[in-house]
Amino acid sequence: CFGFVFNAVQANTISIAFEESFGVSRVVMGLILATLTAAIIFGGLRRIVAVTTWLVPVMAIGYILLALIVVVLNITEVPSVFALIVKSAFGAEEMFGGIVGAAILNGIKRGLFSNEAGMGSVPNAAATADVTHPVKQGLIQTLGVFIDTLVICTSTAMIVLLSDAYLSQDASSINLTQVSLTDHIGDWASGVLAIAIFFFAFSSVIGNYYYGESNIEFIKRSKMVLNVFRVLVVGFVFFGSVAKVQLVWDLADVFMGVMAFINLIAIFMLFKIAKKVLDNYLEQRKQ
Repeated sequence: CFGFVFNAVQANTISIAFEESFGVSRVVMGLILATLTAAIIFGGLRRIVAVTTWLVPVMAIGYILLALIVVVLNITEVPSVFALIVKSAFGAEEMFGGIVGAAILNGIKRGLFSNEAGMGSVPNAAATADVTHPVKQGLIQTLGVFIDTLVICTSTAMIVLLSDAYLSQDASSINLTQVSLTDHIGDWASGVLAIAIFFFAFSSVIGNYYYGESNIEFIKRSKMVLNVFRVLVVGFVFFGSVAKVQLVWDLADVFMGVMAFINLIAIFMLFKIAKKVLDNYLEQRKQ
């Protein structure tokens, strides 16, 4: 799911963003991304990974500030945007048309992809944290879901809905946000967003790869198996760059659903242990 399909989604996002902003062919962008990915996962260019660890948070803060500027510039329109959201989700026409169910389903799918809550992926990263108690890291992970979904995604919603770009049939995926941002601030904003998306998405590609690598090594320590996995990862990065948006997201939805189903069973089995750990943490806090 992460090594192949999710990496294809991230590569797809990057290639569309660069085609929209700079006119770079998606095939060319796919070759560039595949080459960079291969260089890192085969050559271990950890310096690039180290750079993204501080650059991505900076980009995220910058993106939120851009969204705040857009909101301030269109402050009188904000109440009507919230009214549009509520009306579109729970209006009588949508209720009878069955669109509410579809909206909720799509919200769950995109929310899952956005914050990965309950899918079992984030514990791979959380387990590497150096904390005095595991519950502290668990609380940090819940904060991550809040920031990602309610802050970052709401920022995107404001940028899109305060523009008229979403009414066009031509705009979809990441270029919808780019076109909307251009409407608000100017042509330069689209390029800045494309660069930010590159760092967001490409750091995810590398992170996704390491999820796969660490789990493969846990199951079977084999250089050959690992190298086959690496070659397939590079292949899926290129495939995602040139594939249609709908195909890539449909694949992601299927694999994500399977992974979430398996992980939810594991969560129920681990509940008693998690409860004991939480009780221990709360007792220590009390003392």
